[in-house]
Amino acid sequence: MSTAFATTEERPSIESEVDERILTCGPAELEDLSAAGWFSQVRNEGWRAFQEIPAPVRTDEAWRFASLQSLDLSPYSRASMIGEDATAELVRRSAGSLETAGRMIFANDRLISREVHTAALEEQGVIFKPLQRAVVEHEVLVSRHFMKQEAVLGSRRFAALHQANVRAGTFLYVPRNTEVALPLETFHWMQGRNASVFPHTLIIVGENSRVTLVDRLHSADPREPGFACGVNDLFLEAGAKLTYVTVQDWSRETLAFQINSTVVGRDASAVNMALNLGSRYARTESVSRLVGEGGRSDMLALSVAEGNQEFDQRTLQDHRKPGTASDLLYKNSLNDHARTIYAGLIRVEPGAHRTDAYQKVRNLLLSDEAEANSMPGLEILADDVRCTHGATSGQVDAEELFYMLSRGIPVRDAQQLIVFGFLNEVIERLGYTAIAAELRDLLSRKFVS
Repeated sequence: MSTAFATTEERPSIESEVDERILTCGPAELEDLSAAGWFSQVRNEGWRAFQEIPAPVRTDEAWRFASLQSLDLSPYSRASMIGEDATAELVRRSAGSLETAGRMIFANDRLISREVHTAALEEQGVIFKPLQRAVVEHEVLVSRHFMKQEAVLGSRRFAALHQANVRAGTFLYVPRNTEVALPLETFHWMQGRNASVFPHTLIIVGENSRVTLVDRLHSADPREPGFACGVNDLFLEAGAKLTYVTVQDWSRETLAFQINSTVVGRDASAVNMALNLGSRYARTESVSRLVGEGGRSDMLALSVAEGNQEFDQRTLQDHRKPGTASDLLYKNSLNDHARTIYAGLIRVEPGAHRTDAYQKVRNLLLSDEAEANSMPGLEILADDVRCTHGATSGQVDAEELFYMLSRGIPVRDAQQLIVFGFLNEVIERLGYTAIAAELRDLLSRKFVS
């Protein structure tokens, strides 16, 4: 597998431009990143790991059922800077109805806008700034947490590629005993044919604090192919509460990876929700490590797959301490020739007694050609636990569809209403009215597109 993340018009291979790869960014960013020697070293280590780790092959269990032919990286190059007019247009398109405490907008891995809407945010000691500033201004915090959790679900090679190329993203730190009442929001835009971006989100929530962040991943042109390789690092200290929502709406020709790691401390609670709409092939890996007694993790996802889209989802609920709880609910609707893959594991480590863990995956097939593959699993190494898992696949209920048709509702509209109701259960679990309304609106747009 060759790779070409280019920095010149000649598009040299990535092997020939390692030094340029490290600091290929705008003038302001260049000054920040060059001052962070430790970060350059981390990215060099990522590049060496990417070269050493073999590409996935069909016999790898972690890639079972996946379409490996989709993983060719050779067409893609480093995303270039965008012009002023395009920048203004993307800022305009990022304006939404969601009331927020702050918003950052990135385009082609460069910050183009940052707003803090609540003066009290910085007075409380909350840090909400681009990663390229945080690696210099908050070196201890960032270096202690940045990509410290290994990718264990199959995409170590792509996590290493991200580590080697990351140059933009979100850093959010909430000090202890602090509540951010309104959500924070970030946009990552990709523009240009065969462009590549590497968005990163690092969140640290202090003891007994609470915050919500919505990450939005978009392509400027829904027809342009591209490559997106993102990583999220989420850390919750004792008693912290985090709601993290990812909206993935890359172009329908995008190859996308999203690798998530959540570490939940004592009596902390994490809600991690993903809405998958775009991409040609999208692989998401989500690991929740419950490292403190009484910690809880809710892992939610809903995916709308159609055409030839393929959504590949891998999860791990890792219970390491007693009295922890996790609840996973993934729902997929599939139409046309779409495919979904789900492989998940609940692991209860030795000594993690009184674990309470659930894992449920449901697939709604709207076409005879659609394909859903589900592989839930358990690994229990402790006593006194309650763990259940299951996966179901089914078609639209014939009687329910007939009922709608008999009342004059067209077939397509009736199917959309059924799918919307099927997926809405996941949105209701979010528990945040304004964000839930936004997600329902996005689903409605997907149905009529």
